[in-house]
Amino acid sequence: MKFRWKKLLGAPFILIAAIFVLLEDWLWDDLQRFAAAIGRLPVFRQVESLVVGLPPYGALAMFATPTLLLFPIKLAALWFIANGQPTFGVLIAIAAKIAGTALIARIYKLTEAKLLLIGWFAWLHTRFVAFKARVYSTIKATQFYQRVHRQSQLIREWFRRLKQNRRGFWRRRWEAAIKLSRRAK
Repeated sequence: MKFRWKKLLGAPFILIAAIFVLLEDWLWDDLQRFAAAIGRLPVFRQVESLVVGLPPYGALAMFATPTLLLFPIKLAALWFIANGQPTFGVLIAIAAKIAGTALIARIYKLTEAKLLLIGWFAWLHTRFVAFKARVYSTIKATQFYQRVHRQSQLIREWFRRLKQNRRGFWRRRWEAAIKLSRRAK
């Protein structure tokens, strides 16, 4: 009986965690590439080389820094929401989430090897990856996902063919223009 209540009460929290995992995973790669592009700037290149050279617990401190720095901004967003400016508060929260995810993704990419040397972090990482895999397999098993996935594949294929045909159209126009310019000489 006790186990049932625990499972029943824990289900909404697992659902919320799954939604956050999906959103972060959806943003993770793109934001990491964006942060890497910023990291190629000369000022940040030196910072990134310092981060790569950190020992494991230094890497962990660097990994936690964006979360700690953005916490006051998220509190300010809540203050705006509570004081009659919900739109502004939500926009601040979304911007903080995107910026935090970009920073954490980049820092994780730079420090992953060092972070996994910490035993408890490696254990948590393994559990998180397994949780994420369960979330994805559950979603992929639904009929809704399968229908949407088939439709997205069809749309991608349509765009790919459209792009190929457009390239062919412009290539034919270019070749015709070159042919006409050669005749004119």
